[in-house]
Amino acid sequence: MEPFNKIGVVLLNLGGPDSIQSVRPFLYNLFSDREIIRLGPAFLQKPIAKLISSLRSKKTEYMYSQIGGKSPILDITTVQAEALEKALNSSKFQVPSSKLFKVYIGMRYWHPFIKDTIDKIIQDGVKHLIVLSLYPHYSKATTGSSLEEFKRVISQFQVPSSKFQVEYIDRWYDFQPYIDALSDLIAQGISEFNGQRTRTTDTHILYSAHSLPQSFIDEGDPYLDHIKSTITAVNSSLVTHHSLHVQWHLSFQSKTGPIKWLEPTTEETIIRLAKEGCKNLFIIPISFVSDHIETLYEIDILYNKLAEKHGITLKRCRALNTSEKFILAMKELVMAKIDS
Repeated sequence: MEPFNKIGVVLLNLGGPDSIQSVRPFLYNLFSDREIIRLGPAFLQKPIAKLISSLRSKKTEYMYSQIGGKSPILDITTVQAEALEKALNSSKFQVPSSKLFKVYIGMRYWHPFIKDTIDKIIQDGVKHLIVLSLYPHYSKATTGSSLEEFKRVISQFQVPSSKFQVEYIDRWYDFQPYIDALSDLIAQGISEFNGQRTRTTDTHILYSAHSLPQSFIDEGDPYLDHIKSTITAVNSSLVTHHSLHVQWHLSFQSKTGPIKWLEPTTEETIIRLAKEGCKNLFIIPISFVSDHIETLYEIDILYNKLAEKHGITLKRCRALNTSEKFILAMKELVMAKIDS
């Protein structure tokens, strides 16, 4: 195939089952990854992963059945990739006309797998590749695992580094265009939630991050520090650009297994806030850039019911998904890496 001399961009994400039937194999792939959780000695990881995926599949299948029968993450990431490619190839960018951009998608645990994506990139003759993790906050369980897999697969293709330049963007929790995109969504959501009320103090905001085992943080994983840095920057932006002084809280969701995870949980926090008299709660899925089961089922269904039971009106901030400012933030991330 004739090389088209394009700069490739790969968006790395978790992936998700594209049907009810794919839930069990997706779970198997997830629990087979020792970077997420170590299931006994290494030689037992996959057998135990097979058992866990079998035991959890029915419950997880039900959860996906409540949000359309599949994960929306591939559909959303596909539109993100298309929008980013269009933005990068617009005439506004000061890059040589011969260096056009092509954006790919690589998923860690479901199709399109990273291996298949790299195969396509090499077939296309890409010589310069930017790998962008769609996790703003670095953790070895998310970005770390995805990049390790990417580098492992690249090494198998044995492409000389002199002919294939790869650069990585593995964290961008404090990247100002991302902060601006997120704070704009939050401000808009709070305004809609408050409606005609002029007192924003009536509403508390809850930053809900995906949880991690506490041991990861104890061993030096920067995820929690990154989350807190993002919140600090967003709160500052809300004050500076939107004149919003908010009562905010941080909690963690989606823990699995009996080991100690980051605290407090989002469930515990909702109940505590209700006891303290909170009536209106605006929840922000801080560690997510796309809608998926954690936002559409866990927050929109489970936490909504829990809040209602305890006398709280709960509204969720929209995910960044394909908002124009977020697409432009990703574009600036890529361009900054090229300029450097």
